[in-house]
Amino acid sequence: MTIPREGRVATLWNLMFDGSRLSCVVYHGPTGLELRLESATGTIFREPFDMQPRSLARTRALRESLKRRGWKDEAQAPSSKIQAPNPNS
Repeated sequence: MTIPREGRVATLWNLMFDGSRLSCVVYHGPTGLELRLESATGTIFREPFDMQPRSLARTRALRESLKRRGWKDEAQAPSSKIQAPNPNS
């Protein structure tokens, strides 16, 4: 079995704000690991990445900074799904 050496390795986190989604994703490319902040419209930024505590702390600080500005974890964001009516009401 061959393991592909390029492509998405992991999604570190997803945040939602007013229907928009941001994803912090690690990719493996021809030059090594790369961190990308992505939205539905494209990549916001990319930079080389290594799995060191300092790099991981930087992604955590970015996430916390966005959360202070109103972004929410995807699981905490208000759901836009239509809920079925409760038959007991």
